[in-house]
Amino acid sequence: MQQLPTTRKSGRFSNPWVALTLALFLAAASPMCTVAQTQSSASPGNRPQAQPKSQGSPPKKSASAKDKKSSPSAQSRQQKKTKPPQGPTARTGSSAKPAPGPFFSESPVAMAWSVEAAERLNLDPKWVQTQLGLARRLPSVEKLVLPPSSPAAKNWAAYRARFIEPQRIQTGLRFWQTHKNALERAEREFGVPASVVVAIIGVETFYGQYTGNFRVMDALTTLAFHFPTAHPRAAARETFFKGELEQFLVLTSRSGADPLTVRGSYAGAMGLPQFMPSSWAKFAVDFDGDGRIDLFGSPTDAIGSVANYFKAFDWRPGMPTHYPVTLTPGQTDMDSLMAPDILPTFSVANFVSRGASLSGAALQHTGPLALIELRNGTDAPSYVAGTENFYAITRYNWSSYYAMAVIDLAEAVAREMQNKP
Repeated sequence: MQQLPTTRKSGRFSNPWVALTLALFLAAASPMCTVAQTQSSASPGNRPQAQPKSQGSPPKKSASAKDKKSSPSAQSRQQKKTKPPQGPTARTGSSAKPAPGPFFSESPVAMAWSVEAAERLNLDPKWVQTQLGLARRLPSVEKLVLPPSSPAAKNWAAYRARFIEPQRIQTGLRFWQTHKNALERAEREFGVPASVVVAIIGVETFYGQYTGNFRVMDALTTLAFHFPTAHPRAAARETFFKGELEQFLVLTSRSGADPLTVRGSYAGAMGLPQFMPSSWAKFAVDFDGDGRIDLFGSPTDAIGSVANYFKAFDWRPGMPTHYPVTLTPGQTDMDSLMAPDILPTFSVANFVSRGASLSGAALQHTGPLALIELRNGTDAPSYVAGTENFYAITRYNWSSYYAMAVIDLAEAVAREMQNKP
């Protein structure tokens, strides 16, 4: 990774989801349009809505127990961890107890919406109105989705250090060893390396230790009806969260789960992989074959679901995620190379013709490339040539920093696996 100074123009889930069976879910639930993500502290940028390339240019992830796999006490033990690591879930409120505001039964707008949504979604109007009325506005959530008023300079070295550290690597190693068979099967069926699946779950929830402690119903309803107007994309995000709230109501209604007992992130992301309701509907799979999808209590289901997610976003088996690149000041057309951002756009020939030097296997690459910039505060930025698989990782979280952290954690845990007898 080169560093170069440049000038550039600026039943129940885990208790709640016991009743969610694969047959019921797949037969009855009608998936919303796409996967979805929101802002996360793991990302220096945003987690916008994303779509597989076949559906057009992405604007997610993304974001979600079974009695025999995860008893209520098991989830309780997860939530009672006292020292959450830095990472995406440190901001999800895994140890916080947000002060709730008024019930949404007091909101004429929300109550009117419940009637319209119930009819459109073919749900029991009384049930929808009851669930929505029991949801509470969370002012803390409204604050959490706002960009920081004084954003710090992006720093790849500092960001990387939050995830590529001994505790997370060793926990990832144990996770891989424990679930080796499921990871190998997912790699065979979906073509996604075990290391990448392990790293995603490690970055998202520290292998299920911190899945969030906000009531998903409260979080989604708050963001659907009170998304802060100070946000630059407030209207679009409010619409997005209304869609996620609808999908959540569909899932819980048809599974028999209690919407008011499901816990997740401040944005409504759930389970080990932090799937939003639309992601759960579209990409979650019953990978352990027990007849229900459980992203809280079944690591096997989580493994298969993450791998299925990447397959849907055009993961290419065997393709590297990135290559080293050498840039020469004064000879590299940075404006042209950076214009497409993280979207792979340039053939190798076009990439090199703009002053980005490649070597070795990179010169034989047959797909498009993108110049990926990782800023290092006041130090020189780092650069790599990102492939379509690098881009696929950003469909989970639209951030080159997030993708590179996943890649580096995957490599670190894989090295540990190779070194163990």
